[in-house]
Amino acid sequence: MQREQELANLADPTDLADLALSPAEMRAMGEAVVARSVAHLASLSEQPSRGDLGDIAAFCRAMREPVPEQGSALEPLLDHLFDELVPRSFTTIGAGYLAYIPGGGIYPAALADFIADTTNRYTGIWQAAPALVQLEANVLEWLRDWMQFPATTRGLFTAGGSMAIFNAIACARELHLGTEIRSGTLYVSSQAHHCIVKAAKLAGIAHDRVRTVAVDRDYRLRVDDLERAIAADRAAGLRPFMVFSSAGTTNTGAVDPLNAVADLAAREKLWHHIDGAYGAFFHMVPELRPLLEGLSRADSLTLDPHKGMFLPYGTGALLVRDGAALRALHSSTAGYLPENQDEFYDPAQYGPDLSRGFPGLRVWLTVKLFGAAKYRAAIAEKRELAVWAAEQVAQIPGIVIDALPHLSLFAFHVAGRGIETLEQQNAATQSLMECVTRRGDVMLTGAMVGDRYLGRVCVLGFRTRRAVMERCVRQLAEETAALLAAASGRHG
Repeated sequence: MQREQELANLADPTDLADLALSPAEMRAMGEAVVARSVAHLASLSEQPSRGDLGDIAAFCRAMREPVPEQGSALEPLLDHLFDELVPRSFTTIGAGYLAYIPGGGIYPAALADFIADTTNRYTGIWQAAPALVQLEANVLEWLRDWMQFPATTRGLFTAGGSMAIFNAIACARELHLGTEIRSGTLYVSSQAHHCIVKAAKLAGIAHDRVRTVAVDRDYRLRVDDLERAIAADRAAGLRPFMVFSSAGTTNTGAVDPLNAVADLAAREKLWHHIDGAYGAFFHMVPELRPLLEGLSRADSLTLDPHKGMFLPYGTGALLVRDGAALRALHSSTAGYLPENQDEFYDPAQYGPDLSRGFPGLRVWLTVKLFGAAKYRAAIAEKRELAVWAAEQVAQIPGIVIDALPHLSLFAFHVAGRGIETLEQQNAATQSLMECVTRRGDVMLTGAMVGDRYLGRVCVLGFRTRRAVMERCVRQLAEETAALLAAASGRHG
């Protein structure tokens, strides 16, 4: 009762300019938020894997409102958020979220964000918060060591993989093309993430200078086609400067032949970037490193700790082998800033942001609390679960496996009597994804790969354990059987 009273009397109406809160008020607000957040996490097993999205457009239109002139009590706002808004979304933190590439939202990271936001220290330049910036530098070195990059490596935290890729392209462009940007060509596979083309455009590489290279039957970039594309561009007077490979594609989880691409890039003097947003953290586990052989040879690497380290969305990272090249791109100064220094890592000298948050604290606090060994065990478990589930799903009548799990994602389609044409198979596979998801225990999504629609299962949530995968396999079998029976009845 006392807490509710404190929350109801936060604002002093006699002093509109006073935004400061008393220690008691702040404590009451914090306790209220933590209580609702923990209750939300405790109820995850009761929440559907995909929230209530029925007629969501009408709901969102009704949400539109003018800015409030007067403040509100906190409790009704929390009620609105947790009871009305949050449930109308994918339950991305749930154990049954096997859609897209899951992001975990591990709890200690929320505590780190709370600390970062309340202490609100400025970490854009080393001189403003030397110890805190060094903490972030330590974390980047952890990432570097897990990926077996050399000591010359530098990097930065980003909002996600897209911004990491943008910085990598800008760095490669500056080093290889200078001011002759229009002549530069860049190479991606047909299964590369779509953000690469967008990032290239933002970095000044137009769409007509991005070459799409075919993939093999395992959805891996064809190095022979890549070599021919490079040769054709050189013969046309253009300047090939960068090639992308994937350490786990979004559609099928394929890992490109990283060593072979690295060999070709070295011969042709191209910058080789590996998109490891989904899969690079499997490299943390020594036993799984052969699956990503060649990753440590990249010139630059995208990492998404909000995927493979289960952190909250908005935690991306970039590593660049030649840290001096990344600094040459971003280093700048101004009369109002301290003089640049070279001994310590300085975020503003390695990235575009001067004003920034403190993303490294999320990683630091979580790893310090759990330890790297626990992380390695959790990541290894996700691959084990995916391999087991793929073996089980492959035995389901009517399921055709298109991509076995190279890491922790596998893809498949439905086929059978009455489901024989590509159009019928695509429709049946889409229906299977929806039927399983509607049951509420697990959420599955698919992807168009060429003309075929593939169903996907991606295991990367830290709450996803064996019982969830057993339920997923069972429901896939039950719904596939129902689809086959209906199709057979129509053609009986």
